[in-house]
Amino acid sequence: MSTQLPANLSEGTVREISEQRDEPEWLLEARLDALDALSDLDLPDVIQTPGRRWTDLDQLDFESLVDPLNQSDDTERVTAEGVEVLPFTDAVEEHPKLVEAEFGSVVDPQDNYLTALSAALFTTGTFIYVPEGVDAEDVKIRARMNSRSLFSHTLVVTEDSSSVTILEGVETDAAVEDARYFSNLVEIATGENSYVQYGALQNLDEDTYHYTLKRADVGTYATVNWIEGNIGSRLTRSDVESELNGDAAESKIVGAFFGHNDQHFDVNARVWHNAEHTTADLVTRGVLDDRARSVYEGVQDVGRDAWDTNSYQRENTLMLSDESEADASPKLIINNHDTEASHSATVGQVDREDLFYMTSRALPERIARNMLVEGFFVPVLEEIAVDELREDVETLVAERLRQ
Repeated sequence: MSTQLPANLSEGTVREISEQRDEPEWLLEARLDALDALSDLDLPDVIQTPGRRWTDLDQLDFESLVDPLNQSDDTERVTAEGVEVLPFTDAVEEHPKLVEAEFGSVVDPQDNYLTALSAALFTTGTFIYVPEGVDAEDVKIRARMNSRSLFSHTLVVTEDSSSVTILEGVETDAAVEDARYFSNLVEIATGENSYVQYGALQNLDEDTYHYTLKRADVGTYATVNWIEGNIGSRLTRSDVESELNGDAAESKIVGAFFGHNDQHFDVNARVWHNAEHTTADLVTRGVLDDRARSVYEGVQDVGRDAWDTNSYQRENTLMLSDESEADASPKLIINNHDTEASHSATVGQVDREDLFYMTSRALPERIARNMLVEGFFVPVLEEIAVDELREDVETLVAERLRQ
């Protein structure tokens, strides 16, 4: 069932957003096409079992959450030598043909209701262009949301034999009251033999509903590695996806989350093996306390022509209270027998024997438990190759344990 269009959203609203940004006609038409599609689109699929819907996106009240003409953010962009990091408004002027060709080529604006809503309304975003042969690190996007709703779009384009490491941080301005909504679409288009590492850390306040779809088109001999950390928000729906469309393409998706109070995380990692000799590794670990809840779906889809595929997946959730709840649904879809693949998911509590051993050595129970939680995150932290991001995750985990 499709979702109703908010009363404060109209063609005039979209045209006003586009005119304020002095956008070219093709981008206005893309916005209007997304707007027109809204009435026929459904919300993203969620896992359901008989009599139960694991995440209820239908309860999102877009009428009160979305304020399209009053979006505001402070975004700092840090570039590296040889890389162009531009606000979208500048990118459509400086690279008009490239942006037009690649915008929406990886993430279809009409993929679902939430992507179309974001494509119609986004007012902030970043274009990252890495020319052929450039090797760059320390590209950073630090965004602070200052309004009731904010829609963002990031487009990364790498040319052949280039590499880049991108770190994205998202927070909210505490001065804004009441419930909020933040949407963040990220698409990566890679050239042959290029490498992208994209690390994102979400620490929005717990009055914010958050939707993100990050997807990469991974070409021949190319690699895209994702790092996705979720600490904040009231409800997060996070989809991180890689389409391995070129021979010998590779991708790793590393995820970490820590929920407390009544936070809800719907975390999904998906990879499609569409070419030969492709490799993927999906690693996620999360911790839940109080009444927090998590839902995880991991999908490894091996196509008929994906000969010599290697695909691995593991997800582990640790619950610190009897009121917390976790569900996991790892999936293997294999259409080619020349495949080496595995998948696993576990949900459990702190090991009582480990806790007893540590408290019997004079450690207070709370400190012992926190040490076990920090140790639980170590396997996924070791997968984070970027020191700054790994240290930020460790700091936020430690702060959450002290609360």
